[in-house]
Amino acid sequence: MLAGPDRLKVNGGELRLLSAREVLEARREGDALARDGRERALCRNACLVARALERRGRPAFADGAAVLDALRVEDIARLSGAWAEFNRACNPSPLDGEQEISRRKKAWSTRVMSAFNGACSVCSALCPPRRGRKT
Repeated sequence: MLAGPDRLKVNGGELRLLSAREVLEARREGDALARDGRERALCRNACLVARALERRGRPAFADGAAVLDALRVEDIARLSGAWAEFNRACNPSPLDGEQEISRRKKAWSTRVMSAFNGACSVCSALCPPRRGRKT
């Protein structure tokens, strides 16, 4: 449920969009909290939630460590997943657009090829029927 153009209501507050710098800072803080590579994703997500989750216009948590102390793994995953979906909806990546264009081009070229019954297999031009060839 949207709360505003840059806010998403969730149980316990609102998630806000983050700047690129805030996302990088959350990653760096998460890397510092993680003791090994297996902990990195959870720690980064906790730090993202700490920056994105607000209650009554104020941060709900002081930092990622506070999120790790207060929330369960499932809650952190749910909140960071909701933030990621919200962020993608508000800021579609250029790659998504390029993939869509590529998909449409492929669909179009397939449609064009199948539209010509007697099309030449080399150049897609309509060629006159050859002797012995049924059209």
